[in-house]
Amino acid sequence: MNNNDLEIPIVHFDESGELLIIASESSSKDDFDFFQGKSNIRNKKLKKRFSNCTEWIEFDSTQEMYKILNGIGNIDNFLATFDGEPFEGMTVRLFNPLTKLWSIYWSDSNTGVLDKPVIGSFENNIGHFFSKDIFENQDVLQVFRWDARDENNPVWSQAMSNDKGKTWEWNWFMYMTKTK
Repeated sequence: MNNNDLEIPIVHFDESGELLIIASESSSKDDFDFFQGKSNIRNKKLKKRFSNCTEWIEFDSTQEMYKILNGIGNIDNFLATFDGEPFEGMTVRLFNPLTKLWSIYWSDSNTGVLDKPVIGSFENNIGHFFSKDIFENQDVLQVFRWDARDENNPVWSQAMSNDKGKTWEWNWFMYMTKTK
């Protein structure tokens, strides 16, 4: 399946400039069930962002996800090697049963700090999760996309916008293959 054909939903802001994120009707605590267990990952990461760069860095990693909090959350560990050094990332995903929105938090062995969450939901096995952030001293919007139309080979991708969502630059793709 071609992940590049999917459009990023239009972002909306309230009167104070904060992102407005509304859950899809089908959003549920089971949205990430496809990701449980272990995966091998082929990563493709843009070498430099917001510089018209076309050079990609490719590397392999592994990931393992399991549910927590009686099913309204999950955690995964991301393991890779960069320049001969081990790297570990961790994602915490929490589902709010009242808003039906997921919040996704990331931390890694370089920082030891939980990043601001990206927030969103799934619709038709495709999830979009947004946040406002700062990248190299400029305000940006960030989107994570989960494409789970093929649950044995999901694709995660990340894009950023430095023009409030008018244009987006994709900077990381993770092509996953479930392992037994």
